[in-house]
Amino acid sequence: MFFGYARVSTRGQMTDGNSLEVQEKQLKENGAQEIFTDSFTGTKFNSPQLDLLLGKLKSEDTLIVTKLDRVARSLSQGSTLINFV
Repeated sequence: MFFGYARVSTRGQMTDGNSLEVQEKQLKENGAQEIFTDSFTGTKFNSPQLDLLLGKLKSEDTLIVTKLDRVARSLSQGSTLINFV
């Protein structure tokens, strides 16, 4: 299955081309069958919908994001995520 994940962390991103609507459109255009979204400030580290998504992922699934910074806020967080999955 192809899953998509979209996130906005600031109000500014809602108008600068990174809105959830823009991300969701891009994810659907690239084959996402189910999309999870989170919207919160970048200072928070919990992502409830990402956690839910990660609990559903299986080894044969594909995770699609529009940009790597939508799913991880830092290199170390991205590395942890990749090693988790």
